[in-house]
Amino acid sequence: MPAQMKLTAITLDCPDPLALAAFYQQATGLELHEKSTSDFAGLTRGDEYFIGFQRVDHYQAPRWPDQTVPQQVHLDFAVDDLDEAEDLLLELGAVKPKYQPGGDRWRVFTDPAGHPFCLTRG
Repeated sequence: MPAQMKLTAITLDCPDPLALAAFYQQATGLELHEKSTSDFAGLTRGDEYFIGFQRVDHYQAPRWPDQTVPQQVHLDFAVDDLDEAEDLLLELGAVKPKYQPGGDRWRVFTDPAGHPFCLTRG
C-alpha cells in the first residue's frame, strides 16, 4: 500500500502576507501563527490545518473568470447562512464578481489579493 499523505498546509502567493492573513483570520476565526512576518504569515487551528500567505514580488492577481492570469488556487468554505457570510466578507474587503456560475448553490468572491474562493451552504 502506498504511503498515505496528510495535507498539512495550503499557501497562497500575495503582495502583503499580514494583510491577507488578517482578512482570512477575521473571516474564519483561525489564529494568526506566532511566527508570522511580513514575508510569510500563517493561520492555524491547532494541528488541523495551516493556511500560509507568502510575499511574492511583482505579484499578479488572478483575473477570474478571465483566464489571462489564471486563478492558481481555489478555496471553498461552508457557511450556515450565505447572506450573512456575504455581508461580512464584503465588509472585510472581499469582492463579489458579477459572474456567479453557482446559482443558488454557491457564491464566488475574490479576496483582497484577487484569489477567487467560494461559499457554500454547509
